[in-house]
Amino acid sequence: MEALFIYIAKSSGLILLFYCAYYFLLRKETFFNSNRWFLLTGLVTSLILPFLVYTKIVWIDPVPVSTVSYPQNFISQAVEQESFEINWNYIVLSIYCIGFIALIIKFATDFYSLNSVLKGKKIQQQADFKFIDVSENIAPFSYFDYIVYNSSMYTEAELENIIEHEKVHSDQNHTIDVLISRVFCVLFWFNPIIWLYKKAILQNLEFIADNEATKKISDKKAYQYTLLKITTHESCVAITNHFYQSLIKKRIVMLNKNQSKKRNYWKYYAILPALVAFALLFQIKTIAQEKKENHKVSEKNQSVDVYKIKNTTTDQELKMMTEKLKQNHNVDIEISEIKRNSDNQLTAIKVDIEKGTGRDQTIQIEGDEAIKSCGIIITTENGTKKINLVTDGGMDKPLVVGDNLILNEKNPVKISTISTITPPVPPTPPSFPTGPMPQAPTPDMSKMPKPPVPPANPKDKVAMTKFEKEMSEFEKKMESFEPDMSAYEKQVEEIMSKREAIFEKEMEKYEIAMEKFNADMEKFTEEIEIKYGKDSKQYEINMKQFEKDMKVFEKNMKLHEKEMKKMEKESQKS
Repeated sequence: MEALFIYIAKSSGLILLFYCAYYFLLRKETFFNSNRWFLLTGLVTSLILPFLVYTKIVWIDPVPVSTVSYPQNFISQAVEQESFEINWNYIVLSIYCIGFIALIIKFATDFYSLNSVLKGKKIQQQADFKFIDVSENIAPFSYFDYIVYNSSMYTEAELENIIEHEKVHSDQNHTIDVLISRVFCVLFWFNPIIWLYKKAILQNLEFIADNEATKKISDKKAYQYTLLKITTHESCVAITNHFYQSLIKKRIVMLNKNQSKKRNYWKYYAILPALVAFALLFQIKTIAQEKKENHKVSEKNQSVDVYKIKNTTTDQELKMMTEKLKQNHNVDIEISEIKRNSDNQLTAIKVDIEKGTGRDQTIQIEGDEAIKSCGIIITTENGTKKINLVTDGGMDKPLVVGDNLILNEKNPVKISTISTITPPVPPTPPSFPTGPMPQAPTPDMSKMPKPPVPPANPKDKVAMTKFEKEMSEFEKKMESFEPDMSAYEKQVEEIMSKREAIFEKEMEKYEIAMEKFNADMEKFTEEIEIKYGKDSKQYEINMKQFEKDMKVFEKNMKLHEKEMKKMEKESQKS
């Protein structure tokens, strides 16, 4: 479940990344078709990139584990504690599922409404298009190769403009874009950016249709008047490309805007450094694996025998271990108070050891659950035997002696000394802060000014002069009616500036932590040299690899910080 949450978080972050790039760099450009593919690429990338994880394997030496000597009559008892804890993962998942199901139902309802409009209507086939003339008071729309309109509501010239517009939607399969954006809204309904992303896709599709339609229409001004007339129709069919759009002013502005210069195409590549930084920070998984070594070290004066007791050890195996200790080391061992659960696993055991000197040692483990591994380690050095008792799962970890890994518990392995030196852990680099973005202001449609009605006779100069004057007043009212986006843009810039300041402070803390880590590494290096000597080949190889990995890590972090600052400067310029 944690993996699902991480995937959703990464996808949401990529959607935010592409939307910010479009909003700050591309939305004012007239590269409408390129913008379409950029926005769709953002959705596909957010879906696929979180799955592409590069796994980096770092080979390390086994971590040394020192043995533990317990005093006489040591008793280890397992204490079972029960506590009630709320599983927040299931609560969050339940909330997500509720929203997901609600939007699926809404999606199905919209399809049913669309089917009700198309069902039983007379279809006129012309080339690749299917025209349906309806009687309902709805705005014209297209759905794949269907073009639906109410001819009684428009003049012949207006209807021609509308059909040319809808043909562009149908010919370029804009319905697919609409459906994809709706699906992403269902999947990421909790992310406010996806709704703005969908709005940007739909708005750009209208820009494409307007731009292509006006190339085939001789009277560009009449087309704009048709746009204004259609704004009076508020009944639209969902999941379709409909001619009606509330942001009519932006469409008219983009129609009359000069074509963007080709040199501005560089803005599409500005997203690449951010994607590289994302991949370096979140899509590289480092796995540390211990080197599998099985060295045998021959020394005449020292040896170690390991006798392990697991929860699956049988009574016969315990008896054989007792006999072997007596035979090999003249050590008397008594095993008593054995208890087992229904799975025949040991839950309690007492081990009494008596060496020839009469000095006793005891292990006693008791609890309701199966015991962890325990056992006896006997070190023989120059004829002197040392007995160590290990419990609490200590026998589950490998014993490390210098560069030698001991895993054989039946056949003793001769070793030198047992020690432990743990390398320092590098600090975790900070992530750029994320969070909700403010909602863009939307106009109050109830206060929208009513557009003037064009004269029935376009050749009537007096009427046309009056109409143009009314249109001028209407445009002024529309300018005041449209919300002021400058305040919203300023608010977004302030939020991004604050987040950058927070990120820089975290980076300063991280750099301080790295300095401490470097100092600890120097101390660790000195301890290794004292313990194993400067001429240890394995030590030199390990340290060189570790230093190489750290240099790559620091280089990636500097590159990430540089790219984040560059993106912020570019967003401020736009």
